[in-house]
Amino acid sequence: MFKVLEEIHSRPLPFEICSASDLWTDDHISKQMLSFHLNPDIDSASRNADFIAKSQAWIINNFELSTSKIVADFGCGPGLYTTAFAKAGAAVTGIDFSSNSLSYAKKIAKSVNLSIDYINQDYLKYSSQKNFDLITMIMCDICALSPDQRKTMLNKFYSLLVPGGQVLLDAFSLSAFENLSERSVYEVNLMNGFWSADKYHGFLNSFKYEQEKVGLDKYTIVESMGTKEVYNWLQYFDPAELIREFNEAGFHTIELLSDVAGTLYQTGSNEFAVIATK
Repeated sequence: MFKVLEEIHSRPLPFEICSASDLWTDDHISKQMLSFHLNPDIDSASRNADFIAKSQAWIINNFELSTSKIVADFGCGPGLYTTAFAKAGAAVTGIDFSSNSLSYAKKIAKSVNLSIDYINQDYLKYSSQKNFDLITMIMCDICALSPDQRKTMLNKFYSLLVPGGQVLLDAFSLSAFENLSERSVYEVNLMNGFWSADKYHGFLNSFKYEQEKVGLDKYTIVESMGTKEVYNWLQYFDPAELIREFNEAGFHTIELLSDVAGTLYQTGSNEFAVIATK
């Protein structure tokens, strides 16, 4: 038992183990994630409904989304943004890991007679002959990627854009990192049954990596049939560092905002947004 507990509370190296697919491909967990996406009152898997509406309107106006624009939303979830972009007249592609979320998105598109190309795939592996005017990645998805994965992602974005095409994404800042603290939690059915439909013992270990500016929530879920671990990594950024990564991918025109609703950039905010132009 001592050895098991030592392993549960062990601290891996930053991005040493990746298990992001479990959040989106496990049937029970992905249904829980979808319910979080669709809850209009919380900022969890998606932001609250008021912010989403404000950001949808700003993106459509700022990037002049209309019948002449081709748009891809990476990590589109249940279609909160793709639906709005398509209603504005853009030709829209949505890419997501979660079949549950995409099933919901497809039903919504069908119900309002929208043609949206939804692709159930790890977006790190996505390729296309299409070239896009705008690529979005919203809800700080870039922060969940390791340095190598970010390099792959930003190079992919560059190759998929038309000349003059743009990327819009958001990220957690160093101010948010300063608010992190380490903790260990144990509960029966941790997070009210989020991790399994059956009874389980749940451990949460939150680690903070000062040098790398990385946070980890490590979940260990012990069930009667076995144990699973889920690693939720988040990278926190100085805007200059993320701009450097965009520059290395070939982008040289970068605009900073405080969020994806067009708020003017202010230092000290917990998040910031980037518009990068090819």
